[in-house]
Amino acid sequence: MESNPLLAIKDYGQSIWMDNLTRDLIQSGELERMIKSRGLRGLTTNPAIFEKAIMGNALYDADVEAGIRAGLPVYKIYESLIFEDIRHACDIFQGIYEESGGLDGYVSIEVPPTIAHDTQATIDEARRYYHEIGRPNVMIKIPGTTSGLPAVEQVISEGINVNVTLLFSLSSYEETAWAYIRGLESRVNKGEDISKIASVASFFLSRIDIKVDQMIEDRIKAIGSDDLAAQARLLAVKGKVAIANAKIAYQKFQEITHSERWQAVAEKGANIQRLLWASTGTKDPTYSDVMYVDELVGRDTVNTLPPATIEACADHCNVSNRLETGIKEAYNLMDSLKNPDININLDQVMVEVLDEGIDKFIQPFQSLMESMEEKVKQLAPA
Repeated sequence: MESNPLLAIKDYGQSIWMDNLTRDLIQSGELERMIKSRGLRGLTTNPAIFEKAIMGNALYDADVEAGIRAGLPVYKIYESLIFEDIRHACDIFQGIYEESGGLDGYVSIEVPPTIAHDTQATIDEARRYYHEIGRPNVMIKIPGTTSGLPAVEQVISEGINVNVTLLFSLSSYEETAWAYIRGLESRVNKGEDISKIASVASFFLSRIDIKVDQMIEDRIKAIGSDDLAAQARLLAVKGKVAIANAKIAYQKFQEITHSERWQAVAEKGANIQRLLWASTGTKDPTYSDVMYVDELVGRDTVNTLPPATIEACADHCNVSNRLETGIKEAYNLMDSLKNPDININLDQVMVEVLDEGIDKFIQPFQSLMESMEEKVKQLAPA
């Protein structure tokens, strides 16, 4: 095993992608260095990442000024900045894309979060992003909402790579997997090639534990010291729901990829839609900072990590194939949530974290647009 745990993870069939992109990373050569030293196989972005990257960074000023001179509206100037960064990142990952036969080397960019509930607008923007960026290894992020999944099916049928994001519940993941398969089937029925299409299903983790843990803490405070047995039952599930949920999702993934419908498109050259673990930065300081890495290493998966978690994992991840261990315990833990002492409605939790997840993308997007307007005013000639 390699001395760097991140490099060892690839031996277990998992790819490490980074959840971050800035122009500094590209121009300094740091991204290329991280590909070599940290084993990065791809990259994801979102509006919050772009807000941090662009605001207060003079590296973007010249391009903003060029957009002003060209008479572009603020939103188009913003797009010109992020599209350029995405293209450069795709070029840097091109070697991995080719070496892996199109398995890895992708750079994900999300359609505007403000259209998460508009199917046709999502389709239109996914098409436009894909063609304007013009790189075979760009992957368009579409939320796995009720409105988003028909868009996933449509754009897959058009040969566009898709990262289905904001998945929390098992039912949402299952619907995502079948949307991907239907998109492939539609393409096959038209006699078109499906061997160059890639997709991942991004299953979110830490946000589930944050929500559930807060509910547990509230219950414990309400109980006080009157019922120690009830407290113990609550503490037994604290910080464990997201990983149990992910392990069960992987069981569903295996079930789907062994189905006759999947095998039929696989015989036509379809690439497997890998599960991608997202929201993997540990928020609770009492937990291991690599818990969402160590517990979820397994074949045909991706783990997308923020920079701090990448460095923590390089330092002290304990890599082993644990994704298929403790499955019975995972099911038992999820069943225990129905216990009257615990009484956590996981379906409701999943609805809430999805709504909050969309808001967490919309808010920085809107903030970014406001900040872009200010930047344009500052840089515009008097």
